[in-house]
Amino acid sequence: MKDQLRIGLVIGSFHKEACETMRDAAKAEATRLGLEVNEERWVPGSMEKPLAVKRMLAKPTIDAVVTLGIIERGETGHGRTMGHAVIQALIQLQLAADKPVGVGILGPDILPEQIPARLVPYAQDAVRAVQVMLSQKAG
Repeated sequence: MKDQLRIGLVIGSFHKEACETMRDAAKAEATRLGLEVNEERWVPGSMEKPLAVKRMLAKPTIDAVVTLGIIERGETGHGRTMGHAVIQALIQLQLAADKPVGVGILGPDILPEQIPARLVPYAQDAVRAVQVMLSQKAG
């Protein structure tokens, strides 16, 4: 029998309550898809996600990582710049490790009123994305 695929979650704590909703949705979706969430790391914000993801991807006990968080629209373009840098880093990490990284990061530039309706779907979609990529590698 094939071993269960194991994923890790890297979650930003800047919007803690909203990200707890995302975490719970991601874990439920992982269970529904037959994935085991065997590690969870909270980091201060999105800029810290790539390092946490890199460390997690290096572990043989992790087959994929899902990142969750929010980059809300601010008064300057900082969030947009940061969002692009974080996504680029996550893409490079998954290519280097040959392990999928699912991105469930709302924004950049998301408005506060847009956040609640997107928490669960973005988290679920990020888990589904890694499940698809894991199944393609196995096949």
